[in-house]
Amino acid sequence: MATRQYVIPQKQIHAISDMEKWKRSNTYHAYEQFVTELNDAAIGKKNSDACLVTPIIERSIAILDKLDKLVDDTPPTSQPTRYGNKAFRDWLAKVQESEQALMKEVLPEEFHDASIELGPYFTNSFGNSTRIDYGTGHEANFTMWMCCMRALGLFTSEDSYALVSRLFLRYLSLMRKIQKTYLLEPAGSHGVWGLDDYQFLPFVWGSAQLVGHSLIRPNSIHQKDMVESYADEYLYMGCIKFTTDIKKGPFGEHSPYLNDISHVPHQLWEKVNRGMLTIYKKEVMDKFPVIQHFLFGSIFPFA
Repeated sequence: MATRQYVIPQKQIHAISDMEKWKRSNTYHAYEQFVTELNDAAIGKKNSDACLVTPIIERSIAILDKLDKLVDDTPPTSQPTRYGNKAFRDWLAKVQESEQALMKEVLPEEFHDASIELGPYFTNSFGNSTRIDYGTGHEANFTMWMCCMRALGLFTSEDSYALVSRLFLRYLSLMRKIQKTYLLEPAGSHGVWGLDDYQFLPFVWGSAQLVGHSLIRPNSIHQKDMVESYADEYLYMGCIKFTTDIKKGPFGEHSPYLNDISHVPHQLWEKVNRGMLTIYKKEVMDKFPVIQHFLFGSIFPFA
C-alpha cells in the first residue's frame, strides 16, 4: 500500500550555486543510475525484440495514444511563423486539465494519491506553453516520470527494456508528431553544434542497441538505404531518419556533431555509447539552463 505523503513537485534549483547540492543529491544519482540501467538493458537489442510488457506499461502507452488523438483534435492554426504554432498552447492546456485523470488511468487504485506528484512530471514532458518550445529538459521530465514509477515499485528492473522499446519509443513518436504539427522551438538549442535540436536519450539508448551489430556501423548513417531499412528497429537510426527528413542540406552542415562521430576511424558502438552517456551527464544533468526546470517532491527530493 502507498503510505507516502505525496506533494506537488516544485522547482528547487534557482541559481548556479544550487548545482553542487544537486550533483551531490541522492536524486541526481538515482536518475543517473536509472538512465544507465535502461541503457544496459538496451545493449544489442532491436525495438521489436520480445520483452515483458506489463499491464501498467500498456496503460501508460494507452494514455500516450490518447494524447496522440488529442493532437488530431487540436489542429494547428494558420499563422506565418517559422516556429511556435499557438494551437500547442490549447493542446497542452487540455493535457494539463486531464493530468490527474490520466494518471489515475495508469496507477493502481491504492496509488491514486500519487497522481498529484506524478502528474506534473508527465505534463512537463511535452514542452513549454509560454515559449512553445521543447528540448532535453522536457525529455528528462518524462524519464523522471518513469523513474518515479520505478521508485514506487510500479515499474521493476524486469521492465527496463520495455520502458525503452515500448513506452519511451511511443513517447518519442508522439513528440515527433507534436514537433511537426506545432513547430515547437528547440529549447536551449546549441544550433548546429548540438547533438540534436530536441532529443538526447534516443541517441544514448540507441547507440546501446547497436553494440555488436554485424552490419550497422557509426558511418552507416550516411547510407540512405541503411537508415531507411533500420529506422523502425533502432532508435539511433530512427533519429537520423527524422533529422534528415526535417533538415535540408548536407548532413555535415546541419548535424556536424553527429557527422564527426560517424567519421572517427575504427569507431565502435561501445565507444559511441560510453561517450553518449558521458555527454548526457555533462550537457543535460550538469547544465543549469536545463536542470533549473527539474521538479522535486517526496519521491525524489532536492537533498
